[in-house]
Amino acid sequence: MDKNIKMSANEAAQRILSWSEEQAAGTCFDRAGKLKPCPIGHSGACCKNCHMGPCRFVGKGAEEEVRGVCGASLGTVAARNVLRMIAGGTSAHSDHARDMVLTLLAVAEGEAKDFQIKDVKKLYKMADILGIAYGDGKGVNAVAKEVALTLLEDFRRQTGELSYVKRAPKKTQERWKKWGITPRCIDREVVETMHRTAVGVDADPDHLLLQGLRTALADGWGGCMISTDITDVLFGTPSPVKAEASFGIFKEDEVNVVVHGHEPTFAETLVDVVSEPELVEYAKSKGAKGINLGGMCCTANEVLMRHGIPTAGGFTNQEVGILTGLIDVMTVDVQCIMPSIAEISKRFHTKIVTTSPKAQIPGAVHIQFDEHNAKEVARKIVRLAIDNYPNRKPAAKHENQKFPMIAGFSHEYIEYMQGGRWRASFRPLNDAIIAGRIRGVVGLAGCDNPRVTATGIHRYIATELIKNDVLIVSTGCGSGACGTAGYLTPEMALENAGPGLREVCEAIGIPPVLHLGACVDNSRILTIASAMAAEGGLSDEIGGMPAVGIAPEWMSEKAMAIGCYFAASGVPVIFGGESPVGSSKEVTRIMTEVWFERFRGALHFEPDPEKMLAMTLEYIDKARAELKLKKYEPGRFGTERVLMDMAARREIEKAAKPHLGLGA
Repeated sequence: MDKNIKMSANEAAQRILSWSEEQAAGTCFDRAGKLKPCPIGHSGACCKNCHMGPCRFVGKGAEEEVRGVCGASLGTVAARNVLRMIAGGTSAHSDHARDMVLTLLAVAEGEAKDFQIKDVKKLYKMADILGIAYGDGKGVNAVAKEVALTLLEDFRRQTGELSYVKRAPKKTQERWKKWGITPRCIDREVVETMHRTAVGVDADPDHLLLQGLRTALADGWGGCMISTDITDVLFGTPSPVKAEASFGIFKEDEVNVVVHGHEPTFAETLVDVVSEPELVEYAKSKGAKGINLGGMCCTANEVLMRHGIPTAGGFTNQEVGILTGLIDVMTVDVQCIMPSIAEISKRFHTKIVTTSPKAQIPGAVHIQFDEHNAKEVARKIVRLAIDNYPNRKPAAKHENQKFPMIAGFSHEYIEYMQGGRWRASFRPLNDAIIAGRIRGVVGLAGCDNPRVTATGIHRYIATELIKNDVLIVSTGCGSGACGTAGYLTPEMALENAGPGLREVCEAIGIPPVLHLGACVDNSRILTIASAMAAEGGLSDEIGGMPAVGIAPEWMSEKAMAIGCYFAASGVPVIFGGESPVGSSKEVTRIMTEVWFERFRGALHFEPDPEKMLAMTLEYIDKARAELKLKKYEPGRFGTERVLMDMAARREIEKAAKPHLGLGA
């Protein structure tokens, strides 16, 4: 790789990566440099859905003239490829959600004794939505069981509608009904999508893409929302916590255990056991001062949001973390795990432990997690880490850089912070947008990607948006990118935000970038947008609000599902990088112009960060104009303020005394 090109915008990561090149320890960045994307498949112009192909659509006039062996057009193929990505992403989130439902059921039936229901209020809120009665002597576990059994139907129901569809604004629901994309259940939509994209079935790009939106909605208003709610019920609804981010979270004199992946159940168990006196004493017997728990990727976000467990960052940092030589055990479950971590760990002493029955990696240790004996499994893995502590090797690259951060902004807390316990409301946020203090809202999400300067586009977009008075809500690796840059503190607003946004952040005491959780917690953005619509003063649906979704470095099928469920819900979405449907003008037009006309949402692909920013602000300003809100004027609120130290304040007071008749 070119030595002059920064692989990561994280300075600590870049130092470690530069050292790793000298040591010939290959990472995803090296592989990205060696393996160039297929230029045909990259733009959606390749079909491999049967064994007559793969068929490549190349040459002039490919869209109009070239056909696959079966007769499929380029538009058909590009649309089918997108649908299969949506189905894959929906499967990932929703399989995670199914496990959470089954865990709730096991807790309710007394079979998972290491867990309990921590947020009864949220459980009852779910029961209200689902039409389940509670109170009058009905026990909490009885309500939880009925909630779990009802939600299981959302995976297997054959007709009707997904339970949580009713949480969307009425006008948004009407759009879905008009175009036939209201999801029936999760599993049926995924299966039908796979069927429709098989050889010889659905060939109309528009018709295919409508099914893609229906499947994506089953993810957003089904799998993601179900998982978020149940995780809150079992482990607590997040509220702001202090934490730290980047590679300095690893401690040289303690046993370092890192949780990586996406499912929170095992990670929550580790939080409980790492502080047990017996295990701490065992660690000391091996020469360590204690046990340090840290996180990586979205499992990190889960325990960060609830317990303040520090994070080493997102997707591209997992190999880099091992290169520090300080991780004694990294546990992994599912999603966004690089198989290469088992190989690179052999150069050091780190043990990779797979815990899910769904995912194993050659070269890793497999210790299967079971919620029925959760703490027993967790203790076994912590003991493995302690036993491995004395095996650390000197050939590593330790880093001390870390940044403070504030996370834990759930839907419930954002509502609470605007009015307190008795006057909780989204009215102040709506009013700030109406007045122009806040220009608009952006959901900054998605993966970080080694094919660009990783996390760099996230940081650029975040910095420029808050300068322009745009409030950011972030999730997943987008939050990791902001956290490892030091962007998730209230001080960030004072130093970088525009005067209107800064005024709002100062008044409430919040950062200009609100960390909402893992990638599955994008559902919080949907419920927040729905609450803002219900509050009034802006749009009476999600569509039409001055809001945009951005995934500047996306790479996962989950990101495609997320982007499409936001587009179907009425949010214009911008993905970074080259378009996976760029080979088809027809499919591109449908996903941008046609979707916007029907649903007020769209999905764009744009590799240029400056153009992404300009497109975002244009969408926001056009929405403000259509809503007849005050035109946004940069710098209208407040004046430029300078943070002063005590000496500067004394000088001002000294200069003011003669004018006040107080003497010099």
